[in-house]
Amino acid sequence: MVLHVTVVELPSRWGEPERALLEVDEILGRAPATEAATERLVLLPEASLTGYVSPEIDFDLTPFAEPIDGPTARALAGLARKHGTHLFGPLILEEDGALYNATVGFSPSGERIVTYRKRHPWVPERWASAGTNEYPLLDVAGARVTIACCFDVHFLHREAARTLDEADLLLFPSAWVEDDIDTRPRRLKTIARRHRTAVAAANWGRGAVRVPGQGNSFILNRSGDVVVNVPRGARRADASLDL
Repeated sequence: MVLHVTVVELPSRWGEPERALLEVDEILGRAPATEAATERLVLLPEASLTGYVSPEIDFDLTPFAEPIDGPTARALAGLARKHGTHLFGPLILEEDGALYNATVGFSPSGERIVTYRKRHPWVPERWASAGTNEYPLLDVAGARVTIACCFDVHFLHREAARTLDEADLLLFPSAWVEDDIDTRPRRLKTIARRHRTAVAAANWGRGAVRVPGQGNSFILNRSGDVVVNVPRGARRADASLDL
């Protein structure tokens, strides 16, 4: 089966989720003609609707927390329905008295199909509780899909080897920060080759906040080869993956 995968690279903003959602709507409206005949999956970067860090370097996302049936999740479900796609996007999730850096996924009908709570919040994410559920493995149009978020990559080799062996596609949303060389591509290529799983990596782009590590969103095939990158200044990249 062929799955058309899109990674969206939203510019870093702070506290403007409605504006970010409008941009996602516009970006998804630019679907290439070759996409129409295949199943579709779209991935947004980590915390890209609210912002991951403010221009004043404030990492506290507590003010943006919502329940699973709040306005952000409803908006993402609506976009999945409108554009006829499986859509995976970020949510600052408030649940049972705790806050999570979450990724939620919706089917083309707008049904929520997964809620992944980041297992390993990065050090500045003091607002976030660590998710305790295992890395998911779900069926998306016949493909087996799993999710890990940003800092999780350092723990996948010992926590998710069996899941990655079974997966056809790893979704990897991130708000990557790294001062020198971006090690994200090397790490994800190793995972792809070792476990024979494709990788969709959607990273935040430069915008209101500029830090090292932004940009360079890409899609890898199951051999770890780069199929496509988001070009500099662009907002999406697309690949049809034979899974």
